[in-house]
Amino acid sequence: MEAMNADLASLNARIDRTNELLLRMLAEVAKTPSTHAIFVDAGYLYAAAGRLVTGTEDRRAFDLDAEGLIEALIDRARTIFADSRLLRVYWYDGARRRIHTAEQQSIAELPDVKVRLGNLNANNQQKGVDSLIRSDLESLARYRAISDAALLGGDEDLVSAVEAAQGYGARVHLWGIEAPDGRNQADPLLWEVDSQRTFDLEFFKPYVSRRAAHAFDAAGTRPAREDVRFVGAQIAAKWLAARGRDTLLELLPGHPYLPGSVDQDLLVEAEGLLQYSLRGQADLRRALRDGFWEHLRAQY
Repeated sequence: MEAMNADLASLNARIDRTNELLLRMLAEVAKTPSTHAIFVDAGYLYAAAGRLVTGTEDRRAFDLDAEGLIEALIDRARTIFADSRLLRVYWYDGARRRIHTAEQQSIAELPDVKVRLGNLNANNQQKGVDSLIRSDLESLARYRAISDAALLGGDEDLVSAVEAAQGYGARVHLWGIEAPDGRNQADPLLWEVDSQRTFDLEFFKPYVSRRAAHAFDAAGTRPAREDVRFVGAQIAAKWLAARGRDTLLELLPGHPYLPGSVDQDLLVEAEGLLQYSLRGQADLRRALRDGFWEHLRAQY
């Protein structure tokens, strides 16, 4: 009898230790912040946004301000996933022999952005992009690197990528672009995701423009980076005087990103002062923001 009681006491002690360990593990999980990533199928983005804003899917007919758009997407994700941190933005595109174009290289140099390239065949069709998206989604979900994935795309071939990520517990949120007529996303893809939202014309208009519309690009001389940086500081000083310290103080936690609406106001005002379009000029856009942030942070 005594031996039985001793065994029972030992069993209870082991159960207590196991329960204590489980409670500690749950406490650690509760303290771990959620993480999200944004996955952009650039082929879908260019085609759908180009048609929506300019009426054509031909990349040669319009400019896409990828840097501004990426920051707007990051800003929107920050609002949607309020208690989560960004891992990075994955940008999937095609290139001949998988060699970066100048535009793709400038995108790859942006902070928190990873460019992944599939091949581009003789008909300018992307090959291998869907498999790259699936590989990254599945891997990140398997190793618990992300809890939520925002997927900007529309191809039915992405269904397997969604299912793979969900199989490891990640939630996949499909982001789409408004279609002038009908849908530009496959129904099976819409059925599989955890949520879906569509960005409209007003969201994309600041970032997509016909190339022929850049009236002062050809007329003006390209400004130096330091000149653009100085203009950014000028605008920050002007805004500080007009909007007050408390208003701009709200921007500081978001450094180095600006909310989409603020970033567009900064861009438009700078272009007016410079008489030069900064659309598609990634290095000058960064110089503008650097000047803005340097002046703002120096005041606090």
